[in-house]
Amino acid sequence: MHTVLTRGNATVAYTLSVLACLTFCCFISTVFLDYRVPSNINTGKILVKNVPDYGASREKHDLGFITFDLETNLSTLFNWNVKQLFLFLTAEYRTNNNHLNEVVLWDKIILRGENTALDFKNINTKYYFWDDGNGLRSNKNITLYLSWNIIPNAGLLPTVKSIGSHVFGFPSEYAAAPI
Repeated sequence: MHTVLTRGNATVAYTLSVLACLTFCCFISTVFLDYRVPSNINTGKILVKNVPDYGASREKHDLGFITFDLETNLSTLFNWNVKQLFLFLTAEYRTNNNHLNEVVLWDKIILRGENTALDFKNINTKYYFWDDGNGLRSNKNITLYLSWNIIPNAGLLPTVKSIGSHVFGFPSEYAAAPI
């Protein structure tokens, strides 16, 4: 009556339909969850230097140096649809040249099953805090945010900001001593 290929095709099509339905159910069961948690961010050492930027031009630009403390518990973010988290610490500030500047200073990947209670003290930034001019010196409105991308098994890749931020300012004088 039916050939082996016809029966095989029907079996594969039915299996793929069931898997697509289960994947959609996985997605819809977690898409409306609130993935925000509080975080506590503080700064320690804060310096600004005026150094040449050899990557773009020979002009001198501001380079900020900070150390920070970070405390948060991300255990409530993990559910059965979350594989890993990509955390990143962002600094946002205004200058005369740009309405909004965003600089990623640090990042970390947390896999399922790893320690999700973070308590870091006196951490150096992972990436340079460059400004494309001289907008860091005397800037008193630098805001640090902790954000994360949720990497799910199925569904969207949301970017979420934590509850809480930290505002600090750079000194009005450039640091002369080596860092």
